[in-house]
Amino acid sequence: MRAHGPGNLIGMPTREDMPGTLRRSPKKAQDTYVAAHDSAVKEYGEGERAHRTALAAVKHSFEKVGDHWEPKAKKGPSDAKAAGGRDTPKQTAGGVDANASKEHLLSVAKKLDISGRTKMKKKELVEAIQKANAKSTRKARGK
Repeated sequence: MRAHGPGNLIGMPTREDMPGTLRRSPKKAQDTYVAAHDSAVKEYGEGERAHRTALAAVKHSFEKVGDHWEPKAKKGPSDAKAAGGRDTPKQTAGGVDANASKEHLLSVAKKLDISGRTKMKKKELVEAIQKANAKSTRKARGK
């Protein structure tokens, strides 16, 4: 366990311990993750739930684009899972802002060089962006 942060709390993540997608993201996204994780550890203890809670906080203000997170134009839940909470049977969009406009999703798809994007429906765009994000993340990890 490492110490970090204002109170040097034991067991809290250092920036090196956070997911690689966040290490490649803006400092604000990293700060959001660390603060939410610290709070979740106090509430639930260290473990998967604390990490899921911290990632959910990131998804509220950031969206995954390729192998990193970028600020969203509008804060709020990114998908049906986030809107419905932990116990909803809805699926997550894996960091894609599925609640964004189709125009926004088209611009993200263009950034990721997704072919055929202009003919895709919104749901197809979300799935294509998820796939492109996963590919970019694997490449960044060297896999």
